[in-house]
Amino acid sequence: MEQAVRSTEEQSVLSLEEIANLAAEGGQSAETLMNVVALIAKRFRTDVCSAYLLEPDRANLVLAATVGLRRECVGSLRMAVHEGLTGLVAEQVQAVSVSQVKNHPRFKYFRDSGEDAYQSFLGVPLIDRGILQGVLVVQTIEARVFSSDEIRMLTEAASQVAPIVSEARTLDRFIAPLQERLWALARNLWWSWDHNSASLFLDLDPARWNEVNHNPIALLNGIPLARLETRATELMLHSRVNYAYRRMLEYLEADRTWGTRHAGVLRPHPVAYFSAEFGLHESLPVYSGGLGVLAGDHIKSASDLDIPLVGIGLFYGQGYFRQHLDRNGWQREEYLETDVNQLPMEAAIGKDGRPVVVEIETRSGRIQAKVWRVKVGRRDLLLLDSDVEGNAPEDRELTSRLYGGDLRIRIRQELLLGVGGLRALKALGVVPGVFHLNEGHSAFAVLEAIRMRMEDEGIAFDAAVPRISREVVFTTHTPVPAGHDRFDASLVEEHIGPLREALGLSPESLLGLGRENPANSDELFCMTVLALRLSRRANAVSALHGEVSRAMWTGLYKGKPEDEIPIGHITNGVHVPSWLAPQMFRLYDRHLGTDWLQRGSEAKIWLGIENVDDGELWETHLNLKSQLIDFVRRRAIAQSERRGESQEELQRLERVLSPDALTIGFARRFATYKRANLILTDIEKLAAMVNDPNRPVQFVFAGKAHPLDEPGKRVLQQIADLMRDPKFRDKFVFVEDYDINVGRHFVQGVDVWLNNPRRPLEASGTSGQKVVLNGGLNLSVLDGWWAEAYDGMNGFAIGTGKTHSNMSVHDTRDGEDLMRALRDEVIPLYYQRDRDGLPRGWIKRMKRTIRTLGWRFNADRMVMDYTLKCYVPAAGGTSSDLRTFS
Repeated sequence: MEQAVRSTEEQSVLSLEEIANLAAEGGQSAETLMNVVALIAKRFRTDVCSAYLLEPDRANLVLAATVGLRRECVGSLRMAVHEGLTGLVAEQVQAVSVSQVKNHPRFKYFRDSGEDAYQSFLGVPLIDRGILQGVLVVQTIEARVFSSDEIRMLTEAASQVAPIVSEARTLDRFIAPLQERLWALARNLWWSWDHNSASLFLDLDPARWNEVNHNPIALLNGIPLARLETRATELMLHSRVNYAYRRMLEYLEADRTWGTRHAGVLRPHPVAYFSAEFGLHESLPVYSGGLGVLAGDHIKSASDLDIPLVGIGLFYGQGYFRQHLDRNGWQREEYLETDVNQLPMEAAIGKDGRPVVVEIETRSGRIQAKVWRVKVGRRDLLLLDSDVEGNAPEDRELTSRLYGGDLRIRIRQELLLGVGGLRALKALGVVPGVFHLNEGHSAFAVLEAIRMRMEDEGIAFDAAVPRISREVVFTTHTPVPAGHDRFDASLVEEHIGPLREALGLSPESLLGLGRENPANSDELFCMTVLALRLSRRANAVSALHGEVSRAMWTGLYKGKPEDEIPIGHITNGVHVPSWLAPQMFRLYDRHLGTDWLQRGSEAKIWLGIENVDDGELWETHLNLKSQLIDFVRRRAIAQSERRGESQEELQRLERVLSPDALTIGFARRFATYKRANLILTDIEKLAAMVNDPNRPVQFVFAGKAHPLDEPGKRVLQQIADLMRDPKFRDKFVFVEDYDINVGRHFVQGVDVWLNNPRRPLEASGTSGQKVVLNGGLNLSVLDGWWAEAYDGMNGFAIGTGKTHSNMSVHDTRDGEDLMRALRDEVIPLYYQRDRDGLPRGWIKRMKRTIRTLGWRFNADRMVMDYTLKCYVPAAGGTSSDLRTFS
């Protein structure tokens, strides 16, 4: 080492003449840079030398040349300037020397780079004409302390290399515009609901696209720059990439939006939208089912409409579980770690210019969380992550799993979501004008908002409550009592005690806020009760659910008639571009007008569906059905291979299901009240139905049971068993590991969507609304959204909406009504064909369902309702509000 230092002291690491020679050898600045880092590594006797370029946005660094790291990472390894030690050099614009990198708080391991063997780090800024251009880094395997002379000499080398880096950035654009723009698209989830953008990633590498679960970050990380350019040239993708990129910029920068016209009051003080899960896309696994997908659709429509809104959730490092069925059809759960480097997330940077970390004091210690930012079109989603240094081991695992663990884990997660989420907003300089609680999980946020108001205005708790409550919107989603979180007094005090003291409340006063009867010390603390007590506006998610919710919570409003309980309803809707098949999208473009999507909440827009040729609509549907069957076959074969089943079984699954058979889909959570096995009420009649050679019927199923729900698992096993029963095995297929991708295939391709919960336990349900958009028909119990949607001709009903106090009688009657509807209505209408082979009556019903339901049950209409009826009034933005007092 001393000899190396002495030799380098006698001359600069690189002379200007040497750089000129290297430039002549390479020709292009990218090649010159590679030659330069090789020479520096040799002169410094280091195992690694790398050059990172600052991207045009000056917020990210990209690996441009390296000796020692994996060459395939050149052009694809990226980091934000606030990430890792290399980012620290750029952030501080000064040298950083570390002998043991893993001991440094800014250490971040980039798995694909191959840097895990290296211990020491020396990085210096690359500055040309006073402007930061990038970072030059050397690393060694051994723990090495770099001397001040070595730091000085590398800094001198950097000053000589900086002009090359500047040229690479400004002339050659070392990172080609193609890749820049693909990365820009990949980092904003807008691509996930823009079919043209999504198809770009698919075309780059179809096999890899499926392997990475449609994750463009993982896809681009695995494609070297040279291969990317070659592939783009082969497929002539450059113009398509440029077009998609321009469209995204136009979308992000548009200022003549619905939100600009109707929600301007929210611009300085946006909606803070809290949800325990967000189902945005299958590649971001922080959701389990309907609640999360609804939240994802909500934030996407808020983006499309340009409603100022910030989402707040938790980052689950292992997400929800991966599902596999064993040879006996029993559900097995598997939890996998998610690599944050492969996700479109970046650390949220606070007003102080540093990554945001929130802290919450409890009686048992402090909980900390870092904050990730996800771009969802025009909107931001903030995800809190407790896996940070300084947390106790149990708290580092706190956000690892969604809906896992016991009540203590649950209350700690909800404390982090509500209180931590609001503190994250404050650190980012966001002052909400409205708090929207999507379910009761985040109700602690209201207590924190009250504390902040007390502190800001110097007022007492009783004065702060009404000022905050008028800004709170609460949406309840479940009519099932077990779905409302309840905690005992000791858990509440352990976690809310410090906040309670800051609010100036006694233990009993706080507990009373979460009890229907505040004086009943035996009553558990309920998050839904807390949310209802502290919100001025509360809503259910369908008309029927509103009735059920008012009846459920009458005890909270003593003296009020049930009809006057202040819980209204805003029926859920789905985000159209996320769930609509590209083929149906093009059909609507041709017949509804090119602006139909922007006006999708207007009933008159959908009248044009009646002008679509029956044959065109039917052929489009058959194409989607064929895609569904291909998808189900592939998944069934993969499942069978994993279980080690015979070659004969694999060959059978290649032909399972028929494109000619009436195909019925069922996909949802396998809770017992959803009755996935209702179709099995009369197994012999079912066997005769599915095996009718003239009018066959087949079923595709998917869904997960909660890991602790043994009855739900047994129902799932009943369905899975039919795949091995000779009478049903070619007509029943269960697709494992239900997620957004599986759901998308199902809702786009089935003929009929089956929904048969035990009324009135389905709050809304949105999967059937996705089927509507794609031309499928619903066969459903008159519950949730279907109770207000069915008109007798736009689908099919199971029963008449009557219930029975005896659950067994209720289920038996519904099972008989289901078989009757299939036998007398659904099957005959589907197989009634004219001389052209078209089921005209069926197609007529398809058109009616699209025309009567498409405009009502979409997320744009839903978010408009929330904006005009909740958000703007809560923010004080209404121009008039006259009230009559008796």
